[in-house]
Amino acid sequence: MSRLDDALPDSFVSANGLPVGEILVTGGLGFVGSHLVDALLAAGRSVHVLDDLSSGSPDNLRQWRGEPRLRISVASAEDPQVAAAACRSASCVFHLAGAVGVQLLMTDPLMVIRRNLRCTEVMLEAAAKTRIPILITSSSEVYGQGPVPFCESDPVLPGVPDELRGGYACAKAMGEWLALGYAKQQALPVVVVRLFNVVGARQSGAYGMVLPRFLLQATSGRPVTVFGDGTQTRCFAAATEVAQALIALLATRSAHGKIINVGSDREISMRALAELVCTKAASSSPIVLVPFAEMFPTGFVDPARRVPSLDRLRSAIGWVPERPIEAIVSDLLSLMRVPQAVVSRD
Repeated sequence: MSRLDDALPDSFVSANGLPVGEILVTGGLGFVGSHLVDALLAAGRSVHVLDDLSSGSPDNLRQWRGEPRLRISVASAEDPQVAAAACRSASCVFHLAGAVGVQLLMTDPLMVIRRNLRCTEVMLEAAAKTRIPILITSSSEVYGQGPVPFCESDPVLPGVPDELRGGYACAKAMGEWLALGYAKQQALPVVVVRLFNVVGARQSGAYGMVLPRFLLQATSGRPVTVFGDGTQTRCFAAATEVAQALIALLATRSAHGKIINVGSDREISMRALAELVCTKAASSSPIVLVPFAEMFPTGFVDPARRVPSLDRLRSAIGWVPERPIEAIVSDLLSLMRVPQAVVSRD
């Protein structure tokens, strides 16, 4: 059996990890969402994707065109009628719809904050009416500048109200409280996942995603721009492994009603990541440090480190994402040499 199968109870494995019936994935045309849909379809499941195309693209699932087990609805998860209808025909829900990316937050903060909170509120209410299991994706942003490693039991520290980044974190944190409120008051089977940096095919640098931006700069011979002094660290997890972890968590009853970090815990500095990309790409692009003040509003704060504790994840499903960043970069460079391999707008 696969590592994913090993993590699931026998009763769930027989149904490919989740309750029998069509599975609803909001934001399923986006970066992480499309990898989740890949995994579900590959496991033989039927999937209903709900996506408003604000950041996702049908090209992300072009390999499944004509597949009868996949249906796609272009509509918004913020619409209560749309959400209610989608949940009535679903056996469970993976809620990934939302607005992501630091640069998008800086340019349109009101949209980002409202969309993330409203989408989660609407989807939780719809799932509760039909009493189907739901997984809600939150963000490591809720930890703010807190000490590492970030543990799920730590207080949320989104920051001061006049710092835009904190608004996104607060919207995600409020979604978590709503989810756990439904779990406690209405016994809704819900899992809250705090995603850390997820990378892989179909991700672009359009909204501030660092790795695809580095890759495009290095392979095109442009300077690789590192914001700040480059000493800040992040941990990168492969989207394919993250998708498997999401499936395993919703299928594991002991995870219901909990908040769980999902990501890698292997740190790398932004300067070291840029150097790795240049080396792997055999690129002579210079690495240039760009002060935050030249790219972001006054007062922008970038956490020095962002490292998750994965104890709760490991306890729940028996494994954690482990593909090293060196292998991920090599994979992405290989895909970039294939025409139209990375086309997502997410």
